[in-house]
Amino acid sequence: MPRRRREAGARLEVILLAGPALVVFLAFVIFPVLMAAFYGFFSWQGYGPPTDFVGLKNYLTIVQDPLFLDALAHNGFILVLSLVLQGPAAIALALLLNRRMRGQSLIRVLIFVPYVISEVVVGTGWSLMLQTNGAFNDLLEKIGLGFLATDWLSNPDIAIWTLMAIITWKYVGFAVILFLAGLQGIPEELHEAAAIDGASYWQIQWQITLPLLAPTLRIWAFLSIIGSLQLFDLVYIIWGQYIASTAGTSTMATYMVSEGRNAGNFGYGNAVAVVLFLISLVVALVYQRAVLRKDTDGALTGASGRPRTRTIPDAPVAPELEKESVR
Repeated sequence: MPRRRREAGARLEVILLAGPALVVFLAFVIFPVLMAAFYGFFSWQGYGPPTDFVGLKNYLTIVQDPLFLDALAHNGFILVLSLVLQGPAAIALALLLNRRMRGQSLIRVLIFVPYVISEVVVGTGWSLMLQTNGAFNDLLEKIGLGFLATDWLSNPDIAIWTLMAIITWKYVGFAVILFLAGLQGIPEELHEAAAIDGASYWQIQWQITLPLLAPTLRIWAFLSIIGSLQLFDLVYIIWGQYIASTAGTSTMATYMVSEGRNAGNFGYGNAVAVVLFLISLVVALVYQRAVLRKDTDGALTGASGRPRTRTIPDAPVAPELEKESVR
C-alpha cells in the first residue's frame, strides 16, 4: 500500500474516532464559555438579545467587590484544608484497609458510601442535624457535653469548619478507593525484601509505599483542587439562607448564583462564571506544568531532559572461561 494512502487512512481513522468527542466538547464546553464571555460584556436580564453594552464594567466590579474577594478566600481555605485533612486521613485508611483483616470489604463499602450519596441528600441531612435544635446538639446534651452545643451553621467562627467536616466525611472515601487502587500496583516483593533487610513497618511505608504511590497522590490532589475551586452544591443547600449575611462559607460559585441569577443580572453572573473558569484553568495549567508533568516526562527523559536510552550491561564472564581465554 502506498505511503500516502496509509497516512490518509490513519488521518481518517483519527477523525472518525475523535470527531464525535470533539464535537461534544466544542458544543458543551467551549461554546458555552465563549457565550458567557460575550454576555459578560452586557448588563443583561436573561431574556431577549443583549443590548446594554457595559464593556469591562462587570469584570472590574467583580475584582473590587469585597463579597467576591471573601468568596475567593473561602475557596482557597477549602482547597488547602481539603488537601491537609483528606490526604493524610485517606492514606492512613488505605494502608489499614490494604492489610488482611476481618470485615475488610464491609469497611471499604461503608467508607465509600458517603461519596455516592447525592449532594442534595447529604446537604439536607446535615443541615437538619446541625440546627440549634437538631440531633447533634441533642446528642451532646444527652452525653453531658451540652456546653459544646452551638449554632454550627450560622456562627461565622465555626461554619467554615463545619463545612470542612462535612466535605471530609463525604469525599474521603473517594480518596481511599483511589489510593487502594494505587497500592494494588505496588509489588509485594519490595515490602518483603525491605522487611528481610530489617526495615520497620513505618520505614517501609515511608521509603517504598509513599514514593511509589506518588503518581496516584498527585492525581487525587489535582481532582481535589479543581473540586474545591468549583464547590457549590453542598454550600448552597446547607447555607443558602446565610451566604449573603454572616455564615462566612460563600464560594465563587455560590456568589455567581446569588449575584447573577438570583439578583436578575445574568450578564454579571456570566462574567463571574468566566472569572471562575479562568482561575480554574490557570490553576490546572500551572499544576500540570509543575507537578503532573513529572509523571509523563520522568518516564521518557532523564534528569538532563534528554531521551533515555536503555543500556544492556555486559554479560558476566565465568572465571573458568576467563582463565581459558587468557591461556
